[in-house]
Amino acid sequence: MSLLRRIALFTVAAASFAAPPAFAEQTLDFILNWVPGGDHAPYYYAKKMGWYKEAGIDLNLEPGKGSAVAVQKVGAGADPIGLADMANALVLRGKGADTVGVFNVYANSPQGLYWLKSSGIKSVKDLVGKKIGNPAGDGARTIWPALAKANGIDPNSVTWVNIDANSKLAALKAHSIDATTSFYNIHHIFKRELGDDMGFVAWKDAGLNPYGNTVIVNADFLAKNKPLIAAFVKVTQKAFAACVATPKPCVQALIDANGALQFDNEMQNWELVEVLMSDKFSRTVALGYLDPERMAADYDLVKTYVGLDVPFDVKKTYTNEFLDRSIKMTK
Repeated sequence: MSLLRRIALFTVAAASFAAPPAFAEQTLDFILNWVPGGDHAPYYYAKKMGWYKEAGIDLNLEPGKGSAVAVQKVGAGADPIGLADMANALVLRGKGADTVGVFNVYANSPQGLYWLKSSGIKSVKDLVGKKIGNPAGDGARTIWPALAKANGIDPNSVTWVNIDANSKLAALKAHSIDATTSFYNIHHIFKRELGDDMGFVAWKDAGLNPYGNTVIVNADFLAKNKPLIAAFVKVTQKAFAACVATPKPCVQALIDANGALQFDNEMQNWELVEVLMSDKFSRTVALGYLDPERMAADYDLVKTYVGLDVPFDVKKTYTNEFLDRSIKMTK
């Protein structure tokens, strides 16, 4: 991306942010989808810069344990707002988790499958009879039936093994599992550790590309706190645009708040995040936009391949009303 393009994007983002809020400062507990990493840099940057505080928000960033857990907590009102895979939010909406997406981060599904080429696995179809390891609350498990059926295999033909996220690579190398799932924004870590023996397929290239990470809000909380959520979205949209324009200060803010992280690693993470953020709608309509036709297709996908306990109107599961249409992803 050219320097002029980065500067232009940042200028538009900064100009779009209105100043003082019309309400008193309020604490907002925000549960992440996972432990802090490069993909979360904009929230830490905006917090470091005081943008949330200026908007009347005392933001508390809570590490998560998977998208499914985040949706459950937000749906139950334990946290008013969170970050989760949108397809998981749809599945769990059918189970009573009443959440509303207000800002899309991953316009493309970040999910990927990893294995060792030396195991003989070449595609999703080769996972029949194999063991897939990941955390119990990982969103990939919820959506797995859709990927399996899209590739013509029985979803129950694999065995899921509970392992910690940090144990995935070790488990693969030890052959205690045959495959694992992970987000594309840490693809560079798998490549570094597995080298030429790394087998990989992105879910979006295997017949499944629902919306990924999205900021979700408890529906009752949203109805009662629209000005607060509007301010949160405006700051967050501004922060993501600023981080696309000038990534290094954003990643440094993440490192400052989470000392165990390594700058170079999280910088690579963020660069991959930018790939996941970009689609024709984020580039032409607004950064964070959820397209109605794609959302309808994602609902049909979940209904067909995963199943819904209770059908619902997908139009009530998201809103674009808080987005600034002048802020777009760079082309």
